[in-house]
Amino acid sequence: MVSLDSKQRQGRTGVRRTEGELRRRQALADAAAGIRPGETDVPAEAAKIERFRCVIYLCGAPNTNIARPREECTEYAEAFGWEITDVVEERVGLLPPHGRDGLGQAVELIRSGEAGAVLTAWRSMISPVSQEYDEVAREIEKAGGFLHVKDSTRSKQGAAR
Repeated sequence: MVSLDSKQRQGRTGVRRTEGELRRRQALADAAAGIRPGETDVPAEAAKIERFRCVIYLCGAPNTNIARPREECTEYAEAFGWEITDVVEERVGLLPPHGRDGLGQAVELIRSGEAGAVLTAWRSMISPVSQEYDEVAREIEKAGGFLHVKDSTRSKQGAAR
């Protein structure tokens, strides 16, 4: 694990490319695919590939600080080049997943096509009960997306104790 101090010394590793760098990378990809310069007649607007979009969902007890999990999920999404369409935070504690408005809002973003995944910090933020977690995952899949847990080892460690 990287300590916060070393991470600050290293600086953030954002994926921000200039227009020239994007053109150079496209030319390399075209050359690798055997396409000669000027051979394609696809307009630039049609050739543009959109970034994968996700919604971050965080849930905690009423007085907990979930700033760190939010930061970790944001960095995780950025590392994969995912665009974050929304961040939904709830402070409702141990309510069942289907009783949470924020989780319903995240699923609705999947259903509407605004996001392709719900990203959460820990499995327990969805539900510590396996059956409830599986129901939510199936609901998100039926809506056209998937549920992704950033750190599933935390819930496994808690279960092993």
